[in-house]
Amino acid sequence: MHVLVTGGSGYIGSHVCKLLAKNNIIPICYDNLSEKNQFSNTWGIFIEGDILDKKKLSKILSKYKVDATLHFAGKILIEESLKNPLAYYQNNVTGTLNLLEAMLENNVKNIVFSSSCAVYGKPQTIPISEDNTKAPISVYGRTKNIIENILYDLKKPYKLNYGILRYFNVAGASANLDIGEAHMQETHLIPNIIKAILLDKEFYVYGNDFDTKDGSAIRDYIHVEDLASAHYASLMYILNTNKSFSANIGSGEGFSVMDLIHIAEKITKKKIKVVFKQKKEGDPPILIADNNTAKNLLNWSPSADIENIFKTAWLWYKKNPNLLKD
Repeated sequence: MHVLVTGGSGYIGSHVCKLLAKNNIIPICYDNLSEKNQFSNTWGIFIEGDILDKKKLSKILSKYKVDATLHFAGKILIEESLKNPLAYYQNNVTGTLNLLEAMLENNVKNIVFSSSCAVYGKPQTIPISEDNTKAPISVYGRTKNIIENILYDLKKPYKLNYGILRYFNVAGASANLDIGEAHMQETHLIPNIIKAILLDKEFYVYGNDFDTKDGSAIRDYIHVEDLASAHYASLMYILNTNKSFSANIGSGEGFSVMDLIHIAEKITKKKIKVVFKQKKEGDPPILIADNNTAKNLLNWSPSADIENIFKTAWLWYKKNPNLLKD
């Protein structure tokens, strides 16, 4: 079996390619290498290319007789999306339309889409279930929501099978430390805590007046290898059933920013210089997944706890200090 993995050299895509290869599926990693810290993907076939190049996508799908697509390629920074919305609509929406059109031209009817809890905006209930109203408050979240709606609309007329996975906060590194998180512009909490420790810098906490136990925002963290296993389970589900679904992928537990700081200090035995800043506009106080759909439908559940997530990320950066950026 051949599976096209767009964005397959990135943090999540590489983990998924590795897992596919382990299960005797040939991943075709398609990536434009816009992130300079991407991984040399040795699992399967690597092809440099952009999802805005529909002709190239179609040729690849035809040449390798692809059975399904796992779609990770996309811009992901919320603040950047508000400053440069056109780039986000072009890449995330137009690029996905190109991919879907190329798939249908080549009779590829199965796709697992990398979505986000950002589609919910400020959730009505906690934990967040899939039937929460989708009201994204960022351009990034709106692009994900638009793509979800496109998939819904294509399902019946084109017999398209999809799995939509709404991620919560992905973190950690692979157990053997061959893949970890290293973005050109790092906005994620755990890598930034580690960077503050290793570079001996102050760590900014945005908001200490949320309506939470310690005033800092609470989030749900999922280990990247657990996320990869959710993609594999999703792929198998749509291939075996010809059915479509949407599911939250999270741990179902919430940890505050201060919780993470205490965990970091415990594991690293380092004291973090915390500086409180004003909370970011529109930042929800609590985001925790109801992951029962994924558990029941996909027979999937997360295996890594929060300390394991942090520890693997810490060991990854200790092994790769060259990836730290001031």
